[in-house]
Amino acid sequence: MTETTEAPGALGAGNLALPGVRHAFFTRAGGVSEGVYASLNGGVGSNDETARVAENRARMARRIGAEAHRLLVPYQIHSRDALYVAEPWVETERPRCDGLVTDVEGLALGVTGADCGMLLFADARAGVIGACHAGWKGALTGMIEATIALMETRGAHRADIHVALGPAIGRDSYEVGGEFVERFLAEDAAFARFFTPSTRDGHSMFDLPAFITRRVEAANVASFENLRIDTYADEARCFSYRRSVHRKEPDYGRLVSAIAIGYAC
Repeated sequence: MTETTEAPGALGAGNLALPGVRHAFFTRAGGVSEGVYASLNGGVGSNDETARVAENRARMARRIGAEAHRLLVPYQIHSRDALYVAEPWVETERPRCDGLVTDVEGLALGVTGADCGMLLFADARAGVIGACHAGWKGALTGMIEATIALMETRGAHRADIHVALGPAIGRDSYEVGGEFVERFLAEDAAFARFFTPSTRDGHSMFDLPAFITRRVEAANVASFENLRIDTYADEARCFSYRRSVHRKEPDYGRLVSAIAIGYAC
């Protein structure tokens, strides 16, 4: 894992350092937002000032060599739906999905998160990239697999696809109730290994990054890298929905992870 010192703050995965590919797992540093959104809030769904979010997004786009209007982030709905995109859309008409795939030069794909998993995908040989948002629901229902499958329809080969997981809530920060655990066990009893006892009766700690790792590795891709950053615990670099709830804050910022391929790189 590498970290840049330029504004905006960004982390990189070593396995995505591929020819013609640029990516960034943006931190919360290096933006213009204030208060609970300080400072690089990329969430258009937050109550932050629209102009500040737009400036933050523009800084992110420049960081990965794209024009601001060509950094595409969907309206995320915790689904397993992935969409192929070939051109920018109007921001007010964002598609409702949680995964994006493209093979178009100069387009940048992004997803937001504030505890959920944000994954970036690249097959540099085929010139196909992807990005997906996978919280517990998306990871459980097949968001990761859907993104890889869509990449394959555009000519990618899973044996050449490199995948990286950015900041996400860690096991020691993610307490869940019994019904949550039962939903996973109903899918596969082997999923019990992703839960450990909590100090509270009837509760467990869920290892979302480990669960995502299992799903990616089962897909037989070329490589996988986990940045191993806990959004809840790493307040200096990360926004966290759960942390904001525990503090009774009115809202929270969103991190952005983005990837681009082609001439702009």
